Amino acid sequence: MEASKSVEIRQHNAITAARYDYSSCQLDILFCLLSHLRKEDSPDVSYRINIADVERLTGRQWNYQQLREATADMGSRMFEVENDKTYKQLWMFQKVEYIKGHGCLEIVLSKFIRPYLFELKDNFTSYQLHSALKLSSKYAKRIYQLASQWKDIGETKTYTIEELKLMLKLKDPTGKQPDQFEKFSQFKARVLDIAMRQINEHTDLNISYHLIKQGKAFHSIRFYMKAQLPEQLPIPFDMAGEEVRHQNARQILDDLGIKDGKLIQQVMSDKDLVDAVFKFSYGLKTGRTKADKNPGGLLLKVLGLR
Repeated sequence: MEASKSVEIRQHNAITAARYDYSSCQLDILFCLLSHLRKEDSPDVSYRINIADVERLTGRQWNYQQLREATADMGSRMFEVENDKTYKQLWMFQKVEYIKGHGCLEIVLSKFIRPYLFELKDNFTSYQLHSALKLSSKYAKRIYQLASQWKDIGETKTYTIEELKLMLKLKDPTGKQPDQFEKFSQFKARVLDIAMRQINEHTDLNISYHLIKQGKAFHSIRFYMKAQLPEQLPIPFDMAGEEVRHQNARQILDDLGIKDGKLIQQVMSDKDLVDAVFKFSYGLKTGRTKADKNPGGLLLKVLGLR
């Protein structure tokens, strides 16, 4: 595909480039919602998020009050989506319902935001959604979105510093409010460098950036990215339920030649054993686990089933 066409296609991914300011907690909720989305869902489908799952995946705890404030604020904030022909103001939720005593909330999305969220989800695999939840900086999460959008090309288009600041809501488009991190050294240290460090440490991408000067001041930026194996175990992440997770684990067992129905059932009925299956599979793929002759037999030994 020609580079110009690639740029044009990626510019259609409006939510990545939309101007919005979400906290780290709010972005965690957004990534969890992305993991639930299915093309076949009806427009009024309700998506359930279990708080314990979010905490397990992120390593961070969000109390009930924090979550209520986060979703209330998400519901009131708008996405600003603009192209050459239109300027749109979009809101995320039609309804948010907290189920008392069950540690979960159910969300109905606005029908107008759904197409943009499907566009955004198309940039991520389930592993990458898991990686995004591991990022604590909200700017790292947003820049990881941007990098994931361009990962097959290896570099982004060139953004002006002003464009990037607008995207991250660090700059008021009306000019009425002062820029956040107005000094470029602050922007570099507290936004760009922290984002680069976290993304390189916790995700499947290794990113860097190149700053371009106009005169004596930095004017533009381009990000570069390449695939890497993350240090952390990328547990398949699909919070729509256990069915997909079990399906992935069964596929691993089948690939390793484990066909015995009783053994498979024993593994599938124990969450710790399922986790161990994913860990073993990751070890094989990264070369940390050596099992050239009989990997299936070694897995059963690791699981304590042989």
